[in-house]
Amino acid sequence: MKTIKSINKELSNSNSPIIISGPCSAETEEQLITTCKQLAATKKVDVLRAGIWKPRTKPGSFEGVGAEGLKWLAEAKKETGLKTAVEVANVKHVYSALKHNVDILWLGARTTVNPFAVQEIADALAGVDVTVLLKNPINPDLALWEGGIERMLKTGVDKVGVIHRGFSKYGVSNFRNAPQWQIPIELKHRFPELTMICDPSHICGKRETLQEVAQKALDLNFDGLMIESHMNPEVALSDASQQVTPADLVKLLNKLVLRTNKLPAKGANTELDLLRQSINVLDSELIDVLSKRMETSDKIGSYKKANGVKILQTNRWDEILTTSTNEAQEKGLTKEFIERVLTNIHIESINRQNDIMNT
Repeated sequence: MKTIKSINKELSNSNSPIIISGPCSAETEEQLITTCKQLAATKKVDVLRAGIWKPRTKPGSFEGVGAEGLKWLAEAKKETGLKTAVEVANVKHVYSALKHNVDILWLGARTTVNPFAVQEIADALAGVDVTVLLKNPINPDLALWEGGIERMLKTGVDKVGVIHRGFSKYGVSNFRNAPQWQIPIELKHRFPELTMICDPSHICGKRETLQEVAQKALDLNFDGLMIESHMNPEVALSDASQQVTPADLVKLLNKLVLRTNKLPAKGANTELDLLRQSINVLDSELIDVLSKRMETSDKIGSYKKANGVKILQTNRWDEILTTSTNEAQEKGLTKEFIERVLTNIHIESINRQNDIMNT
């Protein structure tokens, strides 16, 4: 299997972070080329994007203009000199995009979730020098996302990156697609050389919160942003509420704070170094406390086994959750955070007691 090549320079025109922008959908030749020219004029955009084929949730929605839009995108590339990117969902899309000299292909969330589709596209790209970006699958399945990368590498496509666009979640949420930042962070841990782009447009679903999510992505060391832009978002045929004008894109980007990756050398006794030493001590103490808690939980498991008591005691769990949550909030911790921590501890305790009860 090939190793991943860094594609930061492949995507960037010296901008940091990398900025990919353009309309959600190519609608007309005038709309696409005008938007792209306005974006190029900002001098802040590295890659022009446009949806040519739109996989919509329900039939009857605007599903893109098809291959005709690739001609318009090629013209935009000719007039601006910028690289272009489109989403592909099958082999036919791949061949059409390559025929029109598209520089970057991305696989959408609905495609990444299907290993058969990913493999067919990977096979079609064998021997082709092209950059491929994989959006995360719709559901929070890290293995599927990782598998898509590996399928590309096995067929020889090594200029691979990913786009984080958030994950579907049932019920009311502040996000169109919940970011669940821990998942792309873990993916980056497994592939440190991987170029990672954040797509605030699809995470937010509305332009009002784009800056907040974009800033968090940069603070988490994402390499770039993909933000949808339209010359007149209010009349856009798809995802109107999450697109911004090129002028508003500039305003958003200018408000972002770019922080450095460079840290003082270890042992420099800087304030950061001393704080990190304190964190190390606290983490060690935390692990010690958790170990002792599990030892006590094991003793409870032995008692329950000896006395024929069931493992799960719902009233006791509710009591722990209520008491600990109230105490945590008094000490500045959020209810959501402490509930996640306690739930994981509780699950581990149940698993250990189950082993004791059935041994």
